[in-house]
Amino acid sequence: MKLMNDAQQVSLESARKRAMEIRALYETLEERINGQVWSLHELMLGFSNDVGTVGRLILAHDGTWDIEGDVDEQLKHKLSESLWWVIVIAERLGIDITEAYAGTMDRIESGLLPAVGQTRAGSAD
Repeated sequence: MKLMNDAQQVSLESARKRAMEIRALYETLEERINGQVWSLHELMLGFSNDVGTVGRLILAHDGTWDIEGDVDEQLKHKLSESLWWVIVIAERLGIDITEAYAGTMDRIESGLLPAVGQTRAGSAD
């Protein structure tokens, strides 16, 4: 397995490949311990648990929730882990997340550009 130490070299496709390598390790453990891999529902529960943790960490980052340890480091970890969950769930659903992401960003941009063009900088004053 190749470690992804250089953030400049991480693309969505390389992140997808690495995520699935890690998922394969989890699946080996799940099969050995539980006799089967996690279902889509179990994957979603894991993801939603981590999203809740991200919410609490954001509160801690803003100073409204007390959490032990380095909040910024925990946020880096949980946000990265959340991306991992999205990739894993997309794979389970047969969605090419690289293609879906590119298409979604293009559609969002094409919807936003006219609105941005119709407003002027500082118009919220």
